[in-house]
Formats: sequence, C-alpha cells, structure tokens
Amino acid sequence: MDSMYNFSTLGWVSHVCFHPTEGFEDLRWKKKGSIGLSFIIVALLFVAMVAKNRMVGFAFNTNTVKVFNVVPLIVQSVIYFATWVIGNWCICTLLDGEGTLKRICIFSAYALVPFILCTCTAVLLSNFLILEEQIWFNFFYYLGIGWSVVLMISAMKAVHQYSLTKTIISIVLTLVAMLLILFLAILLLSLFQQVYVFVYTIYTEIAYRIRG
Repeated sequence: MDSMYNFSTLGWVSHVCFHPTEGFEDLRWKKKGSIGLSFIIVALLFVAMVAKNRMVGFAFNTNTVKVFNVVPLIVQSVIYFATWVIGNWCICTLLDGEGTLKRICIFSAYALVPFILCTCTAVLLSNFLILEEQIWFNFFYYLGIGWSVVLMISAMKAVHQYSLTKTIISIVLTLVAMLLILFLAILLLSLFQQVYVFVYTIYTEIAYRIRG
C-alpha cells in the first residue's frame, strides 16, 4: 500500500510526529514542508522557553532571577536552532548528505513540535498541581524532550539518506560544530566590542579637544 498521502501543511506535521520513520521519508519524497511554518515553529519554541521561565506555577518555579532577561532565551531557542541547522549542513556536506539548508531547517523544526507542545502542557499543569504531583510536570516535560530527540534522529536520517549509525555520528559532529560556531561568534562579538570601544574612545577624545 502506498504511504504517500496528501496532507495539509499542518497535516504533515502531525504525520511526521506520529509516524516519524515513514513520515519524514514521505516528506522528503513528496518534497513537502513549509519554510514559513518552520519559522513559526521556531518562534513558538522561543515562546515555550519564555513560558517555562516565567509562567511555571509557584510551587515548581526554581527561577531565582527577579529581572527578566530575554537574551538567554533567544540564545537557547532561535540561536541554538540556527547554529544546529548551519552546523548540520556543514557537517553533512562533508559526509555526502543529501539535505539542503532549507530542508534541514524544515525537518529540524518539525521535529521540535512535541517538545514545544509538551513543555507548554507541563507549564499549564504546573499552575494546578501541588508539589507532591510534580511527577506529572516532569513526565510531560521529559516526554517532549525524548519524543523530539527520536523525531530529530528520524528527520536527519531521512533528509540525508543515512544509515542509523551514520546519522548518530553526524548528529554528534553537528553538536561539536555548534560549539565551534558559538565560540567563534563570541570571539567576533568580543572583537567588535573592543573595536567599538576603541573607536568611541578616539571619537570622544577628538571631540573633547575640539571643544577645548
């Protein structure tokens, strides 16, 4: 029986979430998937991170920071996702992967849907549960992580047409590439900051002498 069904845009998301092995293969074969929806999913990932940081019930909230800082949450969602996509594309180009940058982005974003949904569910439940019922909060949160990990492995296996072993190796190398990308990004930001301070200091000194 042919498994290549025709789904709506959201239907494809549901298909890959509940049938990861054949779902991502179908997605690749039919050349489906929306880059626009992928960006929305990444935005929802950021929303889920904010919700977990700020909206968890009082009994489960271990966040001791009083001032809300959005930058770490952007890094943990949007920046990490972007470095994952770029890092995976770089590594899998060297390992003869078939996935393009666009397809990697789409497949990776779709794989994050269970984590987003389960995180939001856990946050919602935390406002109704007591501390002794924390097992349900942890259950949904870690269910989302495990489910998305399985989907991500299936997604990378399908998009690059790798064996399972080669998929695992490529994922490990991608994580290493992410660390290198983030390290270089921090170095560049530090360099630009130093250049800015140097230029601003010279400008201030010149302006002071002109006024004097």
